[in-house]
Amino acid sequence: MHAADRHDLIRVQGARVNNLKDVSVDIPKRRLTAFTGVSGSGKSSLVFDTVAAESQRMINETYSAFVQGFMPSLARPEVDHLEGLTTAIIVDQERMGANPRSTVGTATDANAMLRILFSRIGEPHIGSPQAFSFNVPTRIASGMMKTQAGAGKTQVVKQQVYQGGMCPRCEGMGSLNDFDLTAIYDESLSLAEGALLVPGYSMDGWYGRIFSGAGFDMDKPLGKYTQKEMRKLLHGEPEKIRVDGVNLTFEGVLTKVQKSMLSKDVEAMQPHVRRFVERAVTFTTCPECAGTRLSAEARSVTVAGANIAELCAMQISDLAAWLPRVTEPGVAPLVAGLQHLLDAFTEIGLGYLSLDRPAGTLSGGEAQRTKMIRHLGSALTDVTYVFDEPTIGLHPHDIERMNELLLRLRDKGNTVLVVEHKPEAIRIADHVVDLGPGAGSAGGEIVFEGSYDDLRASDTVTGRHLDDRARLKDAVRAPTGALEVRGASTHNLRDVDVDVPTGVLCVLTGVAGSGKSSLVQGSIAGRDGVVVVDQGAIKGSRRSNPATYTGLLEPIRKAFAKANGVKPALFSANSEGACPACNGAGVIVTELGIMATVESTCEECEGKGFQAAVLEHLLGGRNISEVLAMPVAEAVGFFGPDGPATVPAAHKVLVRLADVGLSYVSLGQPLTTLSGGERQRLKLAAQMAEKGDVYVLDEPTTGLHLADVEQLLGLLDRLVDSGRSVVVLEHHQAVMAHADWIIDLGPGAGHDGGRVVFEGTPAELVAEASTLTGQHLAAYVAG
Repeated sequence: MHAADRHDLIRVQGARVNNLKDVSVDIPKRRLTAFTGVSGSGKSSLVFDTVAAESQRMINETYSAFVQGFMPSLARPEVDHLEGLTTAIIVDQERMGANPRSTVGTATDANAMLRILFSRIGEPHIGSPQAFSFNVPTRIASGMMKTQAGAGKTQVVKQQVYQGGMCPRCEGMGSLNDFDLTAIYDESLSLAEGALLVPGYSMDGWYGRIFSGAGFDMDKPLGKYTQKEMRKLLHGEPEKIRVDGVNLTFEGVLTKVQKSMLSKDVEAMQPHVRRFVERAVTFTTCPECAGTRLSAEARSVTVAGANIAELCAMQISDLAAWLPRVTEPGVAPLVAGLQHLLDAFTEIGLGYLSLDRPAGTLSGGEAQRTKMIRHLGSALTDVTYVFDEPTIGLHPHDIERMNELLLRLRDKGNTVLVVEHKPEAIRIADHVVDLGPGAGSAGGEIVFEGSYDDLRASDTVTGRHLDDRARLKDAVRAPTGALEVRGASTHNLRDVDVDVPTGVLCVLTGVAGSGKSSLVQGSIAGRDGVVVVDQGAIKGSRRSNPATYTGLLEPIRKAFAKANGVKPALFSANSEGACPACNGAGVIVTELGIMATVESTCEECEGKGFQAAVLEHLLGGRNISEVLAMPVAEAVGFFGPDGPATVPAAHKVLVRLADVGLSYVSLGQPLTTLSGGERQRLKLAAQMAEKGDVYVLDEPTTGLHLADVEQLLGLLDRLVDSGRSVVVLEHHQAVMAHADWIIDLGPGAGHDGGRVVFEGTPAELVAEASTLTGQHLAAYVAG
């Protein structure tokens, strides 16, 4: 290679991150490179944990030097040499923040632009852009004001109003909550007897001292408290008290619950707290603002006949069509910028959303595409964009538009790296890197580099499966019953009546935003015997991993304890055996406020999470850290009947993990590092141990290589053949072709969807080819 060519490459030499085996690769700059391979082959380790991580580390070190060493340095990826790196922007599948005040509009600056527009030309004029923000309350001040100009003067201000847009009744939340007091306390008991039913309110600890120090009779049943005592107990404002020489703060129970629990997104809470909130609190739409979050003053201002709440509630594609009505020349640049932003939503397949949609309700794919919007209008060039399966959640009809956007980023002079499994997305790449040959320890090598056409002709696992086509079934199963849905109207559904057959594999299809999730969440989930397995984040601490989530760790800990004659608690990173320096997390976490949190490997335990003395105890020749580092495939044999450490209870769970396609995942891998598809399959493995009659899966092919889809179809067949019903929301044509029954929603997204446009067998859908799904499935089975 000529020296001049080195400037056009990102060169990686000797990468050994996770399962990579001294990988060396040249990645062309200002091109679109697709990284593919079986699940767990090392794609993410190479792209995210090596290339992107090193770029982020270098930026961090530069900034650290700028602020004179305040920031801790990130550990360098295990790689011999990296050359030619540019600034990396990572666009991953992580859900957007669960802050209940965050919406699609606030996350993309669309709301900020609308607020400026209304503050400039809205009638009547009520104030600055803050007057239209549901996060800013109206403040009223009075008193003395001194003007510091010239001689200066002092004047008395009777009242000064700083107008905010927050609805005063619901404080910008859009909903009100009311408490079921029977779920808060038991009036027949005293505080000492445990009258308070709120999680964490044990009288054995500090709460007992606080309530006693605040003057409450701890032995008096709450039913005998006076109105004044109950008002203080439930609604008391923060009050400084001194107990046993310690300064403490007393706060009413409901006052405290309001701050500590109800200010958070319900889905982000620990399971036991979420159950309490769902039991004790009812949420109703705020009657004062009708759920818009905005004050009456903010809603009174109009532009071209509409107020800001009405615009934010519009489907974004409709808002984009409305915007040209604003013709005032003074705001033309602002309108043009907003128009470009709204058009980007439509181009990327999110035109069915509204700006007031809570950000925490977006799926992983929707969140990723929303993040992409921020970069489409960027003037930056020579940047490395890193995408993690950007086609997730997209109907085959929408993938073409996503491809155009990726190519547009490339054509602006950027390097685009995409981790992908779908042939339609890999096909547009200028360069393809295939990792394998297998998953986990059997992978971590580059098995192919070149063009898409050359990959098709290669003998790699990916190359052999690129042209795979699932056949339509010769015979389909007959339903044993049906889940009746009548008048479904959740979100964009239009009084849908449909019978979801049971005893078969039923697939819900339709373009993104057509109403599939609305049908499940609004009409199927919550019924007796229905188990919904989605891709949402799994709640837990930084020490949570597949072993703790599935209950696998419990029999392993007991086996270690029995073999060594010690307590099981020693083998838990959450208990006595934890490294005291990192509390069992294996990393030291440094919060940097508005910047990204920095994690560095704990030097005391070298990332193992356990005390050195604990690691001296062995089971089958391995210590607990080595066991947690095992991939599932290895652990199946290790704990199996013929393994060095036979633990039947652990082996049973491990077999389920292997069945769902997680053989390559290590037992102790932090849950935060799992993709949306991996999280879903982990939930499925855990749920398979419970009794459920109907399993509802949300895109279970997410993150699966073409070769693994066949294994998934086998698992779905086994579930149905065992007497269960399986309902799958899916875009993958192989799953559609394998279904017994298809319910297709559409015809479009948002208000253009919400109807059942087809019900029947896959063969009938292909024969009719009357819907977008039918047309794409027909083309797929035809090859």
